[in-house]
Amino acid sequence: MAFGWRVREGDRTAFKCLIALAAVYGVIAFGVYAILHMWHVKPLALDAPLHRFSEARAIEHLKKLTVDIDGRQEGKPGLEAAAKYIKEQLEMIAARAGPDYRMEIEETLVSGSFSMIFLRHSLSLGYRNHKNVAMRISSRNSTDDDPSVMVNGHFDSPPGSPGAADCGSCVASMLETARQIVDSGWVPPRPIIFLFNGAEEVFLLGSHGFMKTNKWRDTIGAFINIEASGSGGPDLVCQSGPGSWPSKIYAQSAIYPMATSSAQDIFGIIPGDTDYRIFAKDNGDIPGLDIIFVLGGYFYHTSYDTIERLFPGSIQARGENLFNLIEAFANSPLLQNAKQRSDMAAKKGGEGERAVYSDYLSFFMIYYSRRVSLVLHTLPVLIFFLMPLILCLPNVALHHYVAIFTDMLKGLLFHVIGVLLAVIVPVVFAVLRLFFSNYSMSWFAHPYLAFLMFVPSSLIGLLIPKTICGFFPTSQDTSMRKMPKEALSEAAHFWGAFGFYSFVTMAYLLAGLGGGGLTYLISFSMALSWCSFFLVRKHFGYQSFKSLTAYVVPLIPCLTYLIYFGGFLVQFLIEKMGMMGSLPPPYGYFIPDVIVAATVGVVTGWCVGPLMPIAGRWLARSSVLQFLLQFSVIALALSSQFFPYSDAAPKRLVLQHHFVTAGGSKIVESSYDFSVLDSNSLSFVFKNAPEAAKMLNIGADFSFETANRSDRSSSVAIFPVSSLFSGSLRFPAEDVDNLMHYTHMPHLSTQKTISTPETGARRVHLELSLGSLKEVWVTVLNITGPLSAWSFADGSIPAPHMVVGGPPSYILRLSGSSHENWTFWLEANSSEALRVDLAVVDQYLVDDTKKLKNTFPRWIDVTAFSSFLTTYYF
Repeated sequence: MAFGWRVREGDRTAFKCLIALAAVYGVIAFGVYAILHMWHVKPLALDAPLHRFSEARAIEHLKKLTVDIDGRQEGKPGLEAAAKYIKEQLEMIAARAGPDYRMEIEETLVSGSFSMIFLRHSLSLGYRNHKNVAMRISSRNSTDDDPSVMVNGHFDSPPGSPGAADCGSCVASMLETARQIVDSGWVPPRPIIFLFNGAEEVFLLGSHGFMKTNKWRDTIGAFINIEASGSGGPDLVCQSGPGSWPSKIYAQSAIYPMATSSAQDIFGIIPGDTDYRIFAKDNGDIPGLDIIFVLGGYFYHTSYDTIERLFPGSIQARGENLFNLIEAFANSPLLQNAKQRSDMAAKKGGEGERAVYSDYLSFFMIYYSRRVSLVLHTLPVLIFFLMPLILCLPNVALHHYVAIFTDMLKGLLFHVIGVLLAVIVPVVFAVLRLFFSNYSMSWFAHPYLAFLMFVPSSLIGLLIPKTICGFFPTSQDTSMRKMPKEALSEAAHFWGAFGFYSFVTMAYLLAGLGGGGLTYLISFSMALSWCSFFLVRKHFGYQSFKSLTAYVVPLIPCLTYLIYFGGFLVQFLIEKMGMMGSLPPPYGYFIPDVIVAATVGVVTGWCVGPLMPIAGRWLARSSVLQFLLQFSVIALALSSQFFPYSDAAPKRLVLQHHFVTAGGSKIVESSYDFSVLDSNSLSFVFKNAPEAAKMLNIGADFSFETANRSDRSSSVAIFPVSSLFSGSLRFPAEDVDNLMHYTHMPHLSTQKTISTPETGARRVHLELSLGSLKEVWVTVLNITGPLSAWSFADGSIPAPHMVVGGPPSYILRLSGSSHENWTFWLEANSSEALRVDLAVVDQYLVDDTKKLKNTFPRWIDVTAFSSFLTTYYF
């Protein structure tokens, strides 16, 4: 044979089974891929009926925001141009409204200060003059305090990104939905507020300002936050609450639903946050939904986030969902303003509990309350304990029950070992591959490689217990059960696997999480399949291929959902591995491959695991294991020949032109600081970017091990995002002759100091000038020393940021209106000096930096900016 192994006559059935199952999974996977990429949604054209949402009309807004307007970042004129365009469109919509509508448009500048935890770091934020644009659509008979429904989306974008998906698509969808409400003639029974906030990317400031200052904030009874962490696919409900009401509304009204309570269980693991936390947690306790584009994450926060990268059909599905959700919330009798919610707080009861819900292939929703889940999710465990008694019939006796139950526990252990090996084996293969490869993440631009590499090895792990141990010894009396020993072992393995999924479901229930619906579906489907298998095997025998078919066919709806959910999870994770951060060597190099291998192993375990008790008898052959092993080795070897990045899956590189300054006019040092956001280090980057290496004088004799490392001070300006970096390098920048743009540097000056001689305590009043910088994105103060209070965040300071070997520091981020000076005070409780590192991000690049940025190949997305650092002691 070509692979060096021989298929014995007795193994032919095994390979027929393997091929048949592979075909079934392949067909299901293709269908799932089509659904996740929205092939089933037809975008409506520009000439679509006015009462319908049209993706083409939304795209016209998107073209204005991303093509005609150059950059919507804080500090750039494009942000103001975007606000002007949005307001003009809202005024046009208001002009079209009939006499039954009450149309109100509001443009406000918000300012404030508060503390928060972001990326697991504590910091304070101060902001001023960020612009929000809002429209309130209500009936002419509405009152100012009527409970309202709010739809929120932000129109600013991160540095270096056109922001077509994030979140131009949100703004475009909202404008088209607002038009649809008016042109459809639907007069909402409760007011609808569309909030276009202009400062989300600078840490949720626009939504915070709205909740602190807007006259409509206390009327909001429900909200829908639409976001984008990718360029399309189904709109995933990542968070829902407080309470179960918002998810119930979604389940009843979404046309193309994608929601699972499991998502909320794991959302906190992902680095990042949305305006949802401001409305539902930090400042409002308002019931709402957080709905996000999550596929196409390759382009999130990159220069590739353009209209061309959007998934066709995604905006259409979002718009149709959005209109239905708005209508459902507005008509709900549970919609209450802040005062009504406060009065009813003691009577929430079950509505305050988290429900269990999930879409099925984005076609419909499965939803049930926490109270119902207490019954449903407990039932499989009860069945597990009752099954030995049922199997004893008609010879019920304690020793028979104990023997059967003992075998079921053995089967449970047997299955657990297989599931664990399904994760461990691909992880081992992933680690071994990296010892012989020049780079990690070879699957990044080619996600199918991850499945080819790790699914066969995961199957090996699932089959190892059955292959090595065969049919484990049973404690039952075969003569009493009148069944062959092999059949008794198979039954014990089945009910043990059933028990495994049942106990996992119960664990979710006891932990108060919503993800138990997945394993409940598995256990429920396995029970149905066993009934089918039991009936068919009476006629054809348990060793018949027809009996196996009778077991597999009823499982297909469950398997389809498992592949849908698992395939989505793996794809999402692969895309996010490009921005999860670079960990220190030597282990950081292995982490992404280990995570993806383990995830594919988990997904394979739940997608194939339910078949193992029955199909394992056919598949657990040494020849099958040998085939899977050789397939895995070949896939791993071939994968190392694939370059991990491409234009469609770029590597992320951060370039800072870093200036260390003294006072307000002198540059002490200038350097280029580079950081990467995944496990392939800067040495990999410059090896494959020869023009950039040449410009930085990186030759054959250059040693990355001894190169200058960037210290923490150089990345203060982008804290806490900088916590994702490791192994950053610094290269000297040539003297910049043309610094006319920087005639005046950012600087602090003391206005006055009020001291208490007895204690050494003092209050220092300071003024911050940003000099001649015109495109400032953010200013960060890193304060170390005996800080006891300041004039921000109501005078309270955040929890300190601790660095090993260094003193605690307090982080303050300031944004907005760079042409105006900031005045504030710091208070120290002793005579020890306060050290203040002043760091500023400016989006303007001098010519040399632009030239350096352009030398990198297209498969690298470079986020470049200028940063300034000055240190003061007060």
